[in-house]
Amino acid sequence: MKVKGVILAAGYGSRFLPVTRVVPKELFPIVDRPAIDLVVQEMAEAGIEDILVITSRRKKALDDWFDRDLELEAACGRERLAYPRVRATFVRQTAMRGTGHALLLARGFAGDDPVVVAYPDDLFGEPNCSAALIASWRETGCTVLSVGDLTGQDVSRYGVVDAVDEGGVMRVCGIVEKPPRGSEPSHLVSWGRYLYTPEVFEELERGLATAPEGKEFYATDAIATLASRGRVVAKVVPSERFDTGEKLGYLQTVIRHALDRPGLGDELRLWLREQLADKA
Repeated sequence: MKVKGVILAAGYGSRFLPVTRVVPKELFPIVDRPAIDLVVQEMAEAGIEDILVITSRRKKALDDWFDRDLELEAACGRERLAYPRVRATFVRQTAMRGTGHALLLARGFAGDDPVVVAYPDDLFGEPNCSAALIASWRETGCTVLSVGDLTGQDVSRYGVVDAVDEGGVMRVCGIVEKPPRGSEPSHLVSWGRYLYTPEVFEELERGLATAPEGKEFYATDAIATLASRGRVVAKVVPSERFDTGEKLGYLQTVIRHALDRPGLGDELRLWLREQLADKA
């Protein structure tokens, strides 16, 4: 049994309008690489070879990123183009009915295999987040939620995971969305990486069948059902997380990655100091 990857990339990107009218936010550059490529690299380094990208009608450029460009290869050399080293398949979500609906489009692709699901707004540094989820699944056989431990911080704007420690394994009891301060069940917040076992699709299908028409449908209820059977665990991910889903987080991500680049970071750091000094 192998693990496959699913990237949910069908959203409007409305926080970045007007540019997302023509440029998918998943292709926004992190210095000189599109954001989605960092997710693909994470999955590939975790041993994932097959990825399904769920897109929508405005996202044709995502297909192009995974395709070869023979003319550009001849002009610039293939090594500079850094093609993703995975087999990519694409499917369109024709109606924006939420991420639970989008996940159901991956059922045939997944088959009997587990899938690591990524929201490309969430980027992670080392250690490899996907690899950590896969290791936890191999140990438990369960659906795995990636979580961050925000002890001492306000978690009221997050989905907070209610979990109990069972011999070193955090068994998930449920998720509380944006709990009022002081009522949170823990300080473990859900991040944008999941490993789903195939049993999730049956629960998603059952939930979608009873979901109100026209309302967005999410995977939360399916996770809760599996958790009630003891079939969901949480894995604390110590990796640094970058949130590119809003403007400040995106700019911080670009600057942080640029500062770490040899041949670029030192000059950028100097320029930033000059700019900040001028504004002081």
